[in-house]
Amino acid sequence: MATSDGWYLIGPLIAVGLVGFLGAVFWRMGLQPTGAPGGEPDGLSIFSEYEDYGLLWPAAVTDDPEVADEIRRLLADAGIRATSATRRDGRVSVLVFAEEVEEARRLAQS
Repeated sequence: MATSDGWYLIGPLIAVGLVGFLGAVFWRMGLQPTGAPGGEPDGLSIFSEYEDYGLLWPAAVTDDPEVADEIRRLLADAGIRATSATRRDGRVSVLVFAEEVEEARRLAQS
């Protein structure tokens, strides 16, 4: 049976206050949801650049997926790890790690 003096309410009130405080801190830091150009939610505002691939950099961009596969095979023959990603505009990016991007771009141009 709960006590009649109200001390049993202190724990939940502290928890609600702490969650509210953390929410305000994160909101102030800019971690609120943002809208994409198409009107759809697109993650958090720290990731608002939708062409961000993390550690990977685009070495080549093409309209044709077969050409992207050809470039990936060319880079694999040169010992460069590569992958591809379809961008929002429908074009295909061939992605490599940052330390290999210059050599990959040189090979993709030839």
